[in-house]
Amino acid sequence: MADAPTTRSRRGRPAQISRELIVDTAISTGNLDTLTMRELAARLGVTHAALYRWVANRDQLFDLINEVMVERVLPAEGPRDHDWRPWLARLAWGMHDCFLALPGYATRVSRPHRHTVQSFERLRSSVVTAFTDAEVPPHLAEQSWYIFITSIVSWLAVQEHPLDLGDSTPRFELFLDTLLRGLPAQEPGAERR
Repeated sequence: MADAPTTRSRRGRPAQISRELIVDTAISTGNLDTLTMRELAARLGVTHAALYRWVANRDQLFDLINEVMVERVLPAEGPRDHDWRPWLARLAWGMHDCFLALPGYATRVSRPHRHTVQSFERLRSSVVTAFTDAEVPPHLAEQSWYIFITSIVSWLAVQEHPLDLGDSTPRFELFLDTLLRGLPAQEPGAERR
């Protein structure tokens, strides 16, 4: 008679998870598009039930990833002396480095989705405040935010799926310098500050 397979029970405390650990584990898989909740739970060493206490589905997982990414890229301090350009440049470079480190992330963020809007509210609020503190009218501060975020995310998404636009390699510092010189948004025909 063959011996019955032995099962090894884990001793000690159950695995502890946190939002940072969930995000770091999801990011480490290298491809968020194919990551399943079952695979994520296994990588974390927890049951589905334990993972579902934190995130109930893939949409909530991406919300959590978005929240953590915003925390990672948003400079701790706001602009100094209403000088928003260096602050916005730090933010843009943070997005560049963090978003491109996670393959497919910029492309995913570039697709309209209600969860992205909710998760990026803190980022939006900080950028709009940077402009309004520099005495940009609120409606133009909102437009400046829209121009900034769509430009940066679109540029990063194109880096993930390059267009064949010629022999030159796109340079983020040139793109960013041109973008920042054009901000804040102004009404057509207004004299540039």
